Amino acid sequence: MAKVTMLNMAGAEVGSVDLNDAIFGIEPNQNAVHAIVKNYLANQRQGTQSAKNRGEVRGGGRKPFRQKGTGRHRQGSTTDPSQIGGGVVFAPKPRDYRYTVPKKLKRLAMKSALSSKVAEKEIIVLDTLNFDAPKTKEMIKVLGNVNAAKKALIVMAEKDENVIRSAANIPGVRTALVGTMNVYEIINYTSFIVTKEAINKIEEVYS
Repeated sequence: MAKVTMLNMAGAEVGSVDLNDAIFGIEPNQNAVHAIVKNYLANQRQGTQSAKNRGEVRGGGRKPFRQKGTGRHRQGSTTDPSQIGGGVVFAPKPRDYRYTVPKKLKRLAMKSALSSKVAEKEIIVLDTLNFDAPKTKEMIKVLGNVNAAKKALIVMAEKDENVIRSAANIPGVRTALVGTMNVYEIINYTSFIVTKEAINKIEEVYS
């Protein structure tokens, strides 16, 4: 099992954590990660884009100008895509971009993302993370103490409003729960900050 140093909120070492190699120590599968990120981004699309084709734009009917003698190319309708104000050739229409991927692929991608954070030494394990009240200054102080990067994902085992609200106004910092974190966010944020309790829950969910 890989060992990772555990820090407190002041940035001091308070021990170490043994990580399950089946979750945090596998050879990252880039294809699986790419497939899940692609799926995540596709599922975020609203699919509300729309444009009019030549059958939907206003106009048409009479021939806009005579066939010969004008020096212009022959044209039979103002709705033709080559005309100003004409329709779009392959006009996009509202559609649903969502699609599903196998559960096994999701699990492999998640384990790959977590393993890559450990391999690249971008994981920061805290013994605990809590505040008496929402304090942005205190969260900034903690992030500085643990040498977190500007883009940091904080993962908690249980919802804590004080932690969530303390991090809400810090640019580049996002909070998530073990049950809501996703592969895209893990690889998109440089520092992966996780509590010891959250580590136990991750190992429980993905073992």
